[in-house]
Amino acid sequence: MVREDGKRNFALRTDDGDESSVFSGNTPRQAALKAARRLDEVGNSEDDADRHDIELREKGTDKVHIYEAWAWEEDAPSDKPDWMPGDITKANVSKQGIDHLED
Repeated sequence: MVREDGKRNFALRTDDGDESSVFSGNTPRQAALKAARRLDEVGNSEDDADRHDIELREKGTDKVHIYEAWAWEEDAPSDKPDWMPGDITKANVSKQGIDHLED
């Protein structure tokens, strides 16, 4: 369902169907990037980052967006604000498809 600001909510699904985390974004990819930055296993560079499958169910629908996701740490830019830590987590995703839940 679309909110007034145009964003949609996507629930991160685990293998057992649990949906404990919700990410919002204008597109499923935007929500997937947010979820990917919170992966437990983070590589030292984009090339050596482990790939993980993540599933995001669009709230209010039966659509499950499936992505391959990976994340890595990089040094923060030199012009970073004072509150930003020295290392930042970057992520990327690749869409694998869409499934539909069956009731």
